[in-house]
Amino acid sequence: MTDNATTTIVSTPLTNADRCDRCSAAAKVRATLAGGGELLFCGHHYSDHEARLVEMGAVVSH
Repeated sequence: MTDNATTTIVSTPLTNADRCDRCSAAAKVRATLAGGGELLFCGHHYSDHEARLVEMGAVVSH
């Protein structure tokens, strides 16, 4: 018997109150990490970190 687990990630839409974790600008992107952590980025900082986030398997929503 195989036990397959499914994880569904549910996140609320970003609002003007959500701020980039790097610089406090308005967040444009939410990156949910495999371990369950969450990072918010402005467009500039997401561009800087996009390759590493993809490499880590982060789920990204705009």
